[in-house]
Amino acid sequence: MTHDKDRLLSFYHRMLMIRQFEERVKMMFLEGIMPGTIHQCQGQEASAVGVCFALNEKDVITSTHRPHGHAIARGLSVESLMHELFGKSTGCCKAKGGSMHVGDLDQGMVPAIAIVAGNIPLATGIALSYKMRREPHVAVSFMGDGAINEGAFHEAVNMGAIWKLPVLFVCENNQYAMSTRHGDISPVGNAADRAAAYAMTCRIVDGNDVVAVHETAAAARAAAAAAEGPVFIELQTYRISGHSRGDECPYRSREEEAQWAERDPIVRLRQRLAAAGLWTDAADTALETQLAAELAEAEESARQS
Repeated sequence: MTHDKDRLLSFYHRMLMIRQFEERVKMMFLEGIMPGTIHQCQGQEASAVGVCFALNEKDVITSTHRPHGHAIARGLSVESLMHELFGKSTGCCKAKGGSMHVGDLDQGMVPAIAIVAGNIPLATGIALSYKMRREPHVAVSFMGDGAINEGAFHEAVNMGAIWKLPVLFVCENNQYAMSTRHGDISPVGNAADRAAAYAMTCRIVDGNDVVAVHETAAAARAAAAAAEGPVFIELQTYRISGHSRGDECPYRSREEEAQWAERDPIVRLRQRLAAAGLWTDAADTALETQLAAELAEAEESARQS
């Protein structure tokens, strides 16, 4: 193991909180309790946590229409998120954002942008401001694999590359852009192949291995902050849920879903901790109970706000 016990347990705690938050929110939408719509990230927890835990306090992330995991990983409280999803003025964006636009600049997260690829130029611009001010910070743009087909992606990464800006372009390749498989809309196998055309450093990582994600992101952040230019990181992962709340995923096979379930990032980290003698079933039950209580309290607080 390259990480100490406390760091690994912190990874696990935050990833499990994201999973439980998403599952509880999903049930509230299905029950008709919560307004609006949702785009969830179950299965992608290692991407959010691995990257965000590699950042400094003053770094800033920009997110997508699937932002809950990024927000929790960056340190936003589940209470402030729950309030926002319920449309309360006590939410992290004062009820002006909703599910697809959560964020808090005080926590290092620009309110998310739901337009596909819309946040990429923004992260590039933030990185430019860091460079002009000679500030040692880094901007991070999270994106899905569908975003690399948008013009905004190519313009923003090109600018980041020619000006050697301190920005990380993080592609969570969850294999599908809405209902379309990545291989059906791209003649190249990996999203990183597109970014490589701009002569920047590119890394392809198992996005369901939080330790590998964290190590890659930490090295990339150090390089970007040292004025070596941007880094593109492709995290190969899979979303357990559909594209949005009404998507039953008829476009993918149950066999495929089963194969990816064996690579579930939370299960893999739990097994790793247990194998090292750092975790037990009793500890797991206690943590799940604790997190469930925190979410129940956040929900009740949001309802009453």
